[in-house]
Amino acid sequence: MSSTEPVLMKRPDDVQAVIRRLNTLAVDGLVPMFDPEKQLLCHTLQRTPAGMVREGISPRYTAITLMGLHRLEQSGGTSPIDMKRVLEVLIANSEWIDNAGDLGLLMWACALVAPDRLEEVDRRYDIKNALTRFRDAGLGHTMHLSWFLTGLSHQALARPEKAAGTRDLAVETYRIIKQNQGKQGIFAHVAGNKGLAGMIRAGMGSFADQVYPIYAMSKFSLAYGDDEATKKALDCALAICKAQGSLGQWWWHYDSSNGQVVETFPVFSVHQHAMGPMALIALGEAIQSDFSPWIYKGLEWIEDNELGINMRDDSANVVWRCIGRTKPYRYWNLAVTALTGREDRESRTRSGLIALFECRPYELGWLLYAFADWNRS
Repeated sequence: MSSTEPVLMKRPDDVQAVIRRLNTLAVDGLVPMFDPEKQLLCHTLQRTPAGMVREGISPRYTAITLMGLHRLEQSGGTSPIDMKRVLEVLIANSEWIDNAGDLGLLMWACALVAPDRLEEVDRRYDIKNALTRFRDAGLGHTMHLSWFLTGLSHQALARPEKAAGTRDLAVETYRIIKQNQGKQGIFAHVAGNKGLAGMIRAGMGSFADQVYPIYAMSKFSLAYGDDEATKKALDCALAICKAQGSLGQWWWHYDSSNGQVVETFPVFSVHQHAMGPMALIALGEAIQSDFSPWIYKGLEWIEDNELGINMRDDSANVVWRCIGRTKPYRYWNLAVTALTGREDRESRTRSGLIALFECRPYELGWLLYAFADWNRS
């Protein structure tokens, strides 16, 4: 099995049908998000009284989306945009690369879409000094360093003859990320000893701070032969699976000191239909295990959630962004959590909850990255 292909797990026909609908929606939904003049995708597609409106542009979201579209084409589909032309725009514009995370995303995209461009990216962006050059690396930013480690790992998988030259950098990046992991498997957002940011967010990590290390360590293990990395990834995967909500919710914030959920909402659709599955599929591939019960449960939330609404809107070709609390309820819950160490007991009901009717291209990009290959079976 190729290191870029997900595990094809056994799944019921109804789940397969849902995934196919989501894949079709993602491809169609990305078209209005694309700015043909700038050759980049927007930041947000927003529902307004006048209809769906494209807002801003995002090179970061564009890089992520390219990877999803690449997976689509690998699986026999057709990208609605010229991926290599868009990648050329991303490589040529150095202004958006101001952190190690985005550099990692660019390497990751190049390794998949155009491996022949990797040496050019290396020269242009001084990859070997990224850990000392960028502030996010100095802060021990878990998500960004995970993107960087993933970029290095996919580069090594795409060009095995070059892996020895990046091994030390990859090992050091892995070491820094690993230091952010608590004994229960949960990762903090940043290193706890790194200035004000570390003090403010010491011990707390978002769902993104869990899934990206799981994915990165799974690929790092495959690329560089480090078995410890998959054990660390599995510790985190087991922790978030244990914490998964009764409706399949992947909760928002976790405490790395004890593994507990410290803030449930918002529940983001992209976590349910893309990021959670993407990480668990990658880990499953690396250790030959099957996380389908948690993946399927997470997918069910899209249609069966706290508000009883379908977050997948086929008429607009989007999956609405999230269900979150109105500000008064969120502030109240944060105060209760700060005082008691646990959420308000009413926090998991529908009180004070509201859906956010927007969609971002990376959400559909990660969806395709996780599931485009499932159309073949």
